[in-house]
Amino acid sequence: MNTKKIIQSIYENVKTLIGALIIAILIRSLLFQPFYIPSSSMEPTLLVGDRIFVSKYTYGYSKHSFPFSPNITNKRFYSKKPKRGDLVVFKTPADNRTDYIKRLIGLPGDKIQFIEGEIFINNKKILRKQIENKIIIRCGNFFLETNTYIETLPNGFKHLAVYKKKGSLQNSKIFKVPENHYFLLGDNRDCSKDSRYLDSVGYVNNLNLVGEAKLIFFSNDTNKSSLLKFWNINKSFRIERLFKGL
Repeated sequence: MNTKKIIQSIYENVKTLIGALIIAILIRSLLFQPFYIPSSSMEPTLLVGDRIFVSKYTYGYSKHSFPFSPNITNKRFYSKKPKRGDLVVFKTPADNRTDYIKRLIGLPGDKIQFIEGEIFINNKKILRKQIENKIIIRCGNFFLETNTYIETLPNGFKHLAVYKKKGSLQNSKIFKVPENHYFLLGDNRDCSKDSRYLDSVGYVNNLNLVGEAKLIFFSNDTNKSSLLKFWNINKSFRIERLFKGL
């Protein structure tokens, strides 16, 4: 093979790789992006080891739709308003880099408060029904005994949430959600850093929304085995969560 053919071959391979990379970036930025769940803040809805697909087009696009959040614009295009109950992936306001996933509870202008463990939105207590008690839920390296509830938000959306019997956040001040911001909570209410922590998360700006969680496409119980120990995958693979809609 002469030098000209070698150069042509290299050029064709590089062109193919660049084309594939561009397509991958476009899919990841405009359509769907995979995420890994590393914490227990959304149990029982999402478990540590879940891998999910997030729709990038649900809320429109901002600079956070693209890898590394390039500072190319301070606007959101094709913007669509999120709904109460959505599972939202967002960039934390503290650094505009870290990805969190929480449930959207409060809309702009809402007043939200915890009183004796109950959530009040605009002075009205949301409905909740206890369905189980003494369920063991993870909290970092610890395990909590919790009660499980079905909560019904003002728009009728129902979801699961767990609380300790004597939670650390039984009562709170009134949170007033600013314009163009949202209030998000973890379903694992006593083990979630979320909008209640104004210094580290707080109210989430509309521009920081990345997308809506749609599907669990794989799940591995990291307590039993890691993916690196593929020979033990049969012990840790959660087949019942495969392709589970959210």
